[in-house]
Amino acid sequence: MLYIPRTEEQLTFYLDLRTDNRVEQASLRNSASAAVLMEKYNKLAEAEAANIETREEEEDDPETNTLHRPLLKSNQTLSSSPLAIVGEKVSYIESLDYEINENDLFKQDWRSRSKNEVLQYIFFKWLLAFLVGLLTGLIATLINLAVENIAGYKLLAVVEYIEQKSYLMGLIYMVVANLLLTLVAAVLCVCFAPTAAGPGIPEIKAYLNGVDTPNMFGAAPLIVKIIGSIGAVSAGLDLGKEGPLVHIGSCIASLLGQGGTDNYRVKWRWLRYFNNDRDRRDLITCGSSSGVCAAFRSPVGGVLFALEEVATWWRSALLWRTFFSTAVVVVVLRAFIEYCKSGDCGLFGRGGLIMFDVSGVSVRYHVVDIIPVVVIGIIGGVLGSLYNHLLHKVLKVYNVINAKGKLHKILLSLSVSIFTSICMYGLPFLVECRPCDPNLLDMECPTTEGTGNFKKFNCPNGYYNDLATLLITTNDAAVRNIFSINTSTEFHVFSLTIFFVLYCILGLITFGIAVPSGLFLPIILMGSAYGRILGIVMGPYTKIDQGLYAVLGAASLMAGSMRMTVSLCVIFLELTNNLLLLPITMLVLLIAKTVGDGFNPSIYDIILELKGLPFLEAHPEPWMRNITVGELADHKPAVVTLSGIEKVSRIVEVLQNTTHNGFPVVDVGVVPTMGIPDGATELHGLVLRAHLILVLKKKWFLQERRRTEEWEVREKFTSIDLAERGGKIEEVIVTKDEMEMFVDLHPLTNTTPYTVVESMSVAKAMVLFRQVGLRHMLIIPKYQAAGVHPVVGILTRQDLRAHNILSAFPQLEKSTGLKKGH
Repeated sequence: MLYIPRTEEQLTFYLDLRTDNRVEQASLRNSASAAVLMEKYNKLAEAEAANIETREEEEDDPETNTLHRPLLKSNQTLSSSPLAIVGEKVSYIESLDYEINENDLFKQDWRSRSKNEVLQYIFFKWLLAFLVGLLTGLIATLINLAVENIAGYKLLAVVEYIEQKSYLMGLIYMVVANLLLTLVAAVLCVCFAPTAAGPGIPEIKAYLNGVDTPNMFGAAPLIVKIIGSIGAVSAGLDLGKEGPLVHIGSCIASLLGQGGTDNYRVKWRWLRYFNNDRDRRDLITCGSSSGVCAAFRSPVGGVLFALEEVATWWRSALLWRTFFSTAVVVVVLRAFIEYCKSGDCGLFGRGGLIMFDVSGVSVRYHVVDIIPVVVIGIIGGVLGSLYNHLLHKVLKVYNVINAKGKLHKILLSLSVSIFTSICMYGLPFLVECRPCDPNLLDMECPTTEGTGNFKKFNCPNGYYNDLATLLITTNDAAVRNIFSINTSTEFHVFSLTIFFVLYCILGLITFGIAVPSGLFLPIILMGSAYGRILGIVMGPYTKIDQGLYAVLGAASLMAGSMRMTVSLCVIFLELTNNLLLLPITMLVLLIAKTVGDGFNPSIYDIILELKGLPFLEAHPEPWMRNITVGELADHKPAVVTLSGIEKVSRIVEVLQNTTHNGFPVVDVGVVPTMGIPDGATELHGLVLRAHLILVLKKKWFLQERRRTEEWEVREKFTSIDLAERGGKIEEVIVTKDEMEMFVDLHPLTNTTPYTVVESMSVAKAMVLFRQVGLRHMLIIPKYQAAGVHPVVGILTRQDLRAHNILSAFPQLEKSTGLKKGH
């Protein structure tokens, strides 16, 4: 119910208590009883009540109004929009309940669990982590097998046409093949699972931050992501399968945790214990780290990626489970790679996963080598931030095109495919053939196969085309070729420049089309190109191999765009298998991230902003220290509370007329252990909307207003029932007679909600909200006494977002010249 002071004395007393700059604060704190306070403030009631209307209609001068001096003038309401773009449509966004709901049923459930049941619960957690790693590894192997064979045999056919001098047929074959593969991926995404388009990492970040992203982790996105990734990567588009693999791992984890899809779930008793937001979050974290491990064969890097980039909330037990999942993934991948070396996997045995093994290379550093390393870091930071800026503009244009309908989405994807195919096929004709180096012992030159550093491509015997080595090949093979060591004369600066410019253009226009796409591989190829160019330029002055320069260039651009450091460092160390690269890799990553942070946010943060997902940053804005949570509550609609024993009609009315997902439960007329009993109220806790709907569905009503017994509650509800997501109030049917009945909310109420005092700064409250993973934060008054309502307000994720606060308090941003701290 809404709190409305019943008398002038209560109103005056409440207003005075909410005013921080009263001279009477000391006496308020030291008063012996509420009766003394009421008597003291009764004398002011008449004058205050007479001035209330005047204060509402007139704006007093803050310098002359000593009783109610506002810190900041502001608008009347705190605006918040719970809408965001997920997939192809704008969806209503809700937060997730990561907080443990400590109600009577939860406490009884944990008290009644035996030691064996607790051990079984722990065992199933590890079993699910194992299954996440196993299935992710198997699917990653399937994707790699399919991509290497489809793309490999397609390119072999193109090269055969070129050897036969059938250039036009080669172009037509390549364009048509890539067009069909892109068409399959685009149609699946547009028609069956729009949320499967893109990498999925921003939505996973938002989910682990506490935002429910609808239809992101179902069976349809999983299937479309697998098939679409195979089609899009095999089509030669400038995108990778690394981002989609992260999404695939998360989908597998989510489906395992909830026992299948929403419509077809396994109703096994033990599996239902994991059908809650908290355990589902842990499983999706395991899935995301398994996806990175599957993409790079980097188990430790996968764990650190989840810790650094996607997970907001972390604990030691989760660290062990994610590491266990990635260990399972890498064992599966290694087993299949060893098996495929026998040649039973088609072209996969000669290609395989990205792996740049330089363990046998001696890496030595000199003082002069610090200069190019620093230069690579600076270039990576500048180019990474520029790439983010341009991609932001392109995505805005694509949003306009995609909004016109499904046909426009498909046509946009096909247009990009045609442009990519023409460039890949035609640009190698612009460079001259180069003679093979007779000193090459371990490398065949030239070669017409799917793998190899020296592609013949329309060249006479003994000559090769260095640009075709990078373009007429699979994306993974292109990475291996440009990372290759002891090939200082293989690539010409002109060819590398064409390759770099082309992939910059393709990277900007490809990301955002309606196919599963990842950012890792395009950025690796762009960064390795300018890294290798710098290695050629610095050749006479340094002994670092050009292949190592390519590795450093790729790392710098990834750090400059994605702003990752620790996880990227470990991923590249596991890719290169050489710890001697650690010092210079760390230096490059730190420099690139620092330079990039000076220009704009990371690419994933930009995508989150474009989609409108309410992601809470780790660092509050400096001006958030200039405003309190009490002031935020003043500019929200009045808090809606319920009584501990409430009428059914009141519950139905509240659910129909509000969209709130949590309601404070307040008991009036409680006799406190100390002080006077008159007018005392108790904040019993917080009841969720889903639980109220569950009560109405189960028709757990009482004929008279009374407290229920413990056995009555357990007879109707279980803790597992409360973990299920509730339906909609429109689905509930309540008769007229049932409207006059009562519900005892005490057993379903979370008696330990997180509360903050109204004088706390918004900055401090936001850090608490994010770190604990809250959905609701109750604001309690600074002074508590009879006649004072125990709840000032309630804050949600939307209320703590910077732009929402600035809409009500525009002066705050001008109060300091500083921006977000890092």
